[in-house]
Amino acid sequence: MSGRCMDVPDEELIDRIRQGEAQITDYIMEKYKNLVRKKAKSMYILGADSDDLIQEGMIGLFKAVRDYDTGRDASFYTFADLCVSRQMYNAVQASRREKHTPLNTYISLYADMTEQEDDETGMELVNVLASAVETNPEQLVIDKENVADIEAIIDKELSNFEKQVLDLYLTGMSYTQIAKVLSRGEKSTDNALQRLKTKLRKAVAKKQS
Repeated sequence: MSGRCMDVPDEELIDRIRQGEAQITDYIMEKYKNLVRKKAKSMYILGADSDDLIQEGMIGLFKAVRDYDTGRDASFYTFADLCVSRQMYNAVQASRREKHTPLNTYISLYADMTEQEDDETGMELVNVLASAVETNPEQLVIDKENVADIEAIIDKELSNFEKQVLDLYLTGMSYTQIAKVLSRGEKSTDNALQRLKTKLRKAVAKKQS
């Protein structure tokens, strides 16, 4: 089966599944398993067991195969990427509500609260946070006091929507990707991202004054 499917566009394979070739679903699931693993790795910073994230991602992938519409959606890859991301993030959110997990149990980073940027805007705390995504979390040093400060600022200053945007921004997503995962408009998502940066910058500057 895999040999006969290898050079066939995903969209055509989905059509064949609709026509009754259910066995092709297994090929699609195997083909996109690495996408799920990659997403799980980026989402790990938000706090969840890696195996659980992969399981949720595979559920999202199955939903993508089930719900993909060639006349409505973009490429299957883009649609699958969205479904996997959304499924994983919803699982993280549900887990947090159940466990009431504080921020400092899932962000592993060293945030220098005295660091200054070269421009006039002062410290870009969000950029400091986001830099952790580009580094192996296991190699980062946790400064508990600074992380506690960050947690308090985020909890006090940001709205629920802004916290969600920050969550996904830390995984390396662009505001357009975040908008799709949260089912929000790109404009409102970008505005939320700019607002939260400003809020965090001002809060840190006030704390240091």
